[in-house]
Amino acid sequence: MDIHDSRTRRLVTVLLFAWFVPNGIAQSSNDDKAAAKLRDAKTDLSPANPNSLGLLLDGAPSIGDANARVAVVEFGDYRCPYCGRHANQVLPEIVANYVNTGKIRYFFKDTPVEAIHPGAFKAAESALCAGEQESYWEMHDLLFKNQQALGITELAAQARALNLDVPKFQQCLDSDRYAAQIRKSLEEAVKAGARGTPTFIVAVWDPEKRGKTAVTTFSGFKPYSVFRQVLDQLLSPQEAKANQQ
Repeated sequence: MDIHDSRTRRLVTVLLFAWFVPNGIAQSSNDDKAAAKLRDAKTDLSPANPNSLGLLLDGAPSIGDANARVAVVEFGDYRCPYCGRHANQVLPEIVANYVNTGKIRYFFKDTPVEAIHPGAFKAAESALCAGEQESYWEMHDLLFKNQQALGITELAAQARALNLDVPKFQQCLDSDRYAAQIRKSLEEAVKAGARGTPTFIVAVWDPEKRGKTAVTTFSGFKPYSVFRQVLDQLLSPQEAKANQQ
C-alpha cells in the first residue's frame, strides 16, 4: 500500500478511527458477551430498510453455489488476529454445513489496514495471484494459518507449499497487478459501513439481479453459533416464503 497516496491515507484514517471507536470490534475477552447480546437481541432479519450493495460482490472471490439465495460477505485482513480466529475456527464449519451443501455463497473482500498490519496488503495480492492458478482459497487458508509469516520471501514459500508455478506467482506479485482492485475493495468496505475487520454482511439476493439486499451486519469475532442462528433463520421455510412475497 502506498502510504503517500492521499486517498489511501484517508481510507486508512477512516478504518483506524472505526477500529478504535467504542464497541467497534468485539475484543476476545468480550466474545461470549457479544454473542449472547446478539442472540438476546433477536436480530431483525427482515429487509425493511434494504441497502443495495450494488456491484460490491462483482469480481470478489467466492465459494459456493452461484445460485444460492443467501450470501455472506466478509471484509477481512490477513494479519488481523480476529480474522485469523474466524478463518481457522469458524469458517470451516460454515463451509461444511452451508457452503458445501449449496445453501449459501461466501465472499471475501480484502480490507488490509497495513498501517497497523504490515504485510497485509501484499498478502492480499498473493491470494489473488494464487487465484490465477486456481488456488485462491488454498492460499487464503494457508495465509491465515501462518499470519506471522507474510513477508515477501515467506509468501513465495507459501506458493511452493501449494505446488504453484512459483516464477509465475512471483511475477504476478511483483507487478502489483491487483493493487488497484484491493484499494477499490478498501473503498467499498468504508462505503458498506465496515467498522474494522472482520466485518460480515449477510444478504438475501437474487443472482439474476444486480441489486443485493443487505439483511444484517456484524463486526468482530463471532462464534459459529451466531452464524448458525442468522443463517438458519434466513434459510427457514417461513423466511423463504416471506422473501418471495
